[in-house]
Amino acid sequence: MRSQPGAPEAGWIIDWLQRNGFDALLGIGPFGIMWWQWIVLLAALVFAWVGGRILGRLTSAALHRVSTHTTTSWDGRLFVSLGPPIRLAWLLILFALIAHSIGLSGAAENVIRQAGQGFAVATIFWALWRSTTVILQLMLSRPWAIGNPSTRNLLAIGGNLSKGLIAVVGVLALLAALGYPVTTLLAGLGIGGLAFAFGAQKTVENLFGSMAIAVDQPFRVGDLVRVGDFTGTVEDIGLRSTRFRTPDRSLISIPNGALADQKLESLAERDRIRFAATVGLAYGTTRAQMRQVLEGFERVLRSHPRIWSDSVVVAFNQLGANSLDVEIAAWFQVPPDEFNRCRQDVLLDFMQIVEEAGTTFALPTRTVLLTGTPAETSANRA
Repeated sequence: MRSQPGAPEAGWIIDWLQRNGFDALLGIGPFGIMWWQWIVLLAALVFAWVGGRILGRLTSAALHRVSTHTTTSWDGRLFVSLGPPIRLAWLLILFALIAHSIGLSGAAENVIRQAGQGFAVATIFWALWRSTTVILQLMLSRPWAIGNPSTRNLLAIGGNLSKGLIAVVGVLALLAALGYPVTTLLAGLGIGGLAFAFGAQKTVENLFGSMAIAVDQPFRVGDLVRVGDFTGTVEDIGLRSTRFRTPDRSLISIPNGALADQKLESLAERDRIRFAATVGLAYGTTRAQMRQVLEGFERVLRSHPRIWSDSVVVAFNQLGANSLDVEIAAWFQVPPDEFNRCRQDVLLDFMQIVEEAGTTFALPTRTVLLTGTPAETSANRA
């Protein structure tokens, strides 16, 4: 068998196979590769996988040793992140060396070389992808980013855009390495660019909407917000849409382009929460009892440790149809998840104040006036 230029002769393998009665392995298989060469290639793949892992670990250990002598910490994280691409690179190198040494035909050599170039390109862009993640984490850990949520959102969006750009360029480079006419493809994209722009205008609108949300920062992940006719917790802010988790545990997704134009109310940004109630006392409550109740209600509110004492309103409001109404308004300086507990404590104390005053809460009542003589009234009842 004639080997490729520059490749070592493999004639001794053929002679050995012929002498030992393995002529069947000299037949031509797929892609013009002999069957014995297929066996060697499969064995080479296993060997390259094992050798790649060993050499990859040795390389990573060497790089880690280098990083320990530097004053920065990001290089160590970067080397750890590049571990899988390094192992894949060693696998490709070992496999290419073995494949080149078994005297493949020209066509088979070109196929393997082309496939190797494609995997090499994929390895490079895989390393770039993982490096982008490390760089993004490094920037997010900086003091100027930790204390600035708007900057963190911009960095997150910029990281996603960078990864998208790496993916697009990587696909084009991979197609070029596999022999596809990328220039013709790019020309076709240029011709169809106008049609694509019309078709993708919603996507572009959502992308710019996500950037507007990141810059303006009306809310952050974990915030409780009111959007339109629903209230929910921000669960994720993506490039295309933002997802909200409602109190019923359903998930609502709104495109960022539409969300940027809506009225957004961030409940998490409230520095205090309003407590408002109307307490109805039963008719028959005396003036002294009413004063005792009013003083007790105000005392309960002002003694609460989380009350905003600058504005506490407790007033006898009106003589209602069924009750003597007491208007109550105050502000609690608590986050939303603590407000319900504070309100409950205050209402329980209100019940105790009413009981101590010797009066009761009003119930809806109705008075029926019967007219006529006693005889007529008795007859009507009968």
